[in-house]
Amino acid sequence: MNIYVELNKIIEYIENNLEEKIDYKDLAKMIGVNEYTFQRIFSLICNISISEYIRNRRLSNAGQELYLKDEKVVDIAVKYQYGNSTAFSRAFEKFHGIKPSEVREHPDKLKMYTKLHFNEINESSKNVEYKIVEQEQMILYGKCKITNNENIGKDAPDFINQIKTQYGKQQYGLVEYTDKERMYVKSYWVLYNKNNKGLEKRIIPKSKWIVIRINSQDAKDIQNASKVFYEDFIPSCKYNFRDLPELEYYHDNITDFLIPIED
Repeated sequence: MNIYVELNKIIEYIENNLEEKIDYKDLAKMIGVNEYTFQRIFSLICNISISEYIRNRRLSNAGQELYLKDEKVVDIAVKYQYGNSTAFSRAFEKFHGIKPSEVREHPDKLKMYTKLHFNEINESSKNVEYKIVEQEQMILYGKCKITNNENIGKDAPDFINQIKTQYGKQQYGLVEYTDKERMYVKSYWVLYNKNNKGLEKRIIPKSKWIVIRINSQDAKDIQNASKVFYEDFIPSCKYNFRDLPELEYYHDNITDFLIPIED
């Protein structure tokens, strides 16, 4: 399956239904995965969450309509699926930087957020080697560093070096996110099999996992392998994710990238 062809179909469906309630489950069915998996794929490939994309398209259209048409704010709010004009006005001002009532005075400040389109020729032929393992519940111990999307690239390696001086080389890495779409990083964990003074317990439930071996422990190599996995492997194989953390297991100068999947 060419994921870019399928995403273009999804984008067209969204475009034709901006004035209606859009069910993510319906979008997920279009590529044959569950809702959670779809949100993960969309956010990684598009670099924006599905909820934010739909919101941006609605607010972009709403701004144009308020300027070009003589319509009430409350009518536009209802049209684009806002429960009331207060919620709409708040979202509108956050997106455009002006209030709906100021559109005709400052049309130059309106933002245009155009619909996405993907080059369908970019179908990848990369081969992803993997295995499926069933892992019993894991009890790990570690420390976390609160961070965010902008700073994790620096915070994670700095934190790893800091922890290593006290507890030794990490065995596992884990990124925690603020939402299910995994767009916004919350913290980075350094984890070990054995407990030591000052470490926190993390319980990883029993699950099946896809394991991809990466012949490196470099962060960029791991990120590249992850991108190939989400773009090329998941849409073709139809595995569904579980809402559990992904793990990076470091050993023998390699990294095993573990992704939890449903039975």
